[in-house]
Amino acid sequence: MENAFESAIFNSEKDKPHTWFLKQKDRLSALHPDISDSMLNIKILRICGGELEHAIKCRCVEPCSTEDYINTMEDIIPRTRIGKTWITNPMESKMLPTISREDVKPVLKCHKCGRTSHLANICIKKTKHNEAQVIENAECAEEKEESDPDYAVSEEAQV
Repeated sequence: MENAFESAIFNSEKDKPHTWFLKQKDRLSALHPDISDSMLNIKILRICGGELEHAIKCRCVEPCSTEDYINTMEDIIPRTRIGKTWITNPMESKMLPTISREDVKPVLKCHKCGRTSHLANICIKKTKHNEAQVIENAECAEEKEESDPDYAVSEEAQV
């Protein structure tokens, strides 16, 4: 009988407040016939659950009868969501297909050498533009050396 009392937690979807409260009161009075009505009501409120117990205690002044507690329960439960359990929709709980992070990442490409393994700020090669100028400068120097042998000597003297 005591296990039945302790395991009977109020569920607003299954139980009506007046039948549940009176059934719990009968169980407790059978277990403890010498307890007063106010102590029975307090013990019953303790097994209601935290939010429902708090809401009932806030609305009732302490020396209340069983009828006051039942009326308060019947008033609170339809107006609030206290004591209701939420049923999750099985369709909502399914995982949506996710896009892998590798598909989302943009391809990082070096602007200097054109490779995808690094960026331009850490590239060890010179820019394509500079390489073209170096090659052109080298070709111009070779042409001038061939045409004017004094040019090569004067260039070495400057260095």
